[in-house]
Amino acid sequence: MEPDSGREILGQADDLADLRLLHLADSALPIGALAHSFGLESLTSCEMLTTLDLADFLQTYLEEAGMMDAVFCSEAFRLSAASASENDFAARWLALNNLLSARKPARESRVGSASLGGNFLQVVRNLADFRLAGVALDTSKRSASLVHHSTAFGLACGLLGFAEDRVVLVYLHQSVASLMSSCQRLLPLGQSEAARILWNLKPAVIDAANRSAACALDDACCFMPLLDWGAMEHPALSTRLFIS
Repeated sequence: MEPDSGREILGQADDLADLRLLHLADSALPIGALAHSFGLESLTSCEMLTTLDLADFLQTYLEEAGMMDAVFCSEAFRLSAASASENDFAARWLALNNLLSARKPARESRVGSASLGGNFLQVVRNLADFRLAGVALDTSKRSASLVHHSTAFGLACGLLGFAEDRVVLVYLHQSVASLMSSCQRLLPLGQSEAARILWNLKPAVIDAANRSAACALDDACCFMPLLDWGAMEHPALSTRLFIS
């Protein structure tokens, strides 16, 4: 009976990890994701993004911005294990987030990412007693540094002991699903069509995750000027549904 009992316990642990990962990626998690379009509102308002080209746009997003964020998500995932001490962790954490900030030229995108990241890490801190999550938040606050969503997600999932490859896949999927949710409020896009587009994007999610795994941190970059322009133009809109 012992081998069967061991497999049963291991299976229960895997099931619990999967459920917790789904919880952290749920759109209902109270981090404010529904308030951000990251420039999509500007693009739809001037008809530079329509339902006809939405699938191609989101695939390009995964190839560029998504892949870059996935690299930083993985780096943050490994951060707690790679740090020799709490001070070393704090220094690495600040450097990682500052590096990602430098790769987000639009202020609105940086601030939006930081809003989600800070809220996410605070939620995780309230759900489970992880000392390093508190260290990360407190260090960033003292240094007036941003906490990005991708790094916060990676760090929290690393502390929880999830599988890194699954973490990156889930992060990318929830990112593009969040953008799809924004588009459903901005475009004449029904639930069935949105579900179809998101279903067909899953191979692109896997491809972005695989590419991020082979990309060094210094090589991670994003060239998507249309998205940056949309984010920068957002404050000038006469009416706005989203913060960014």
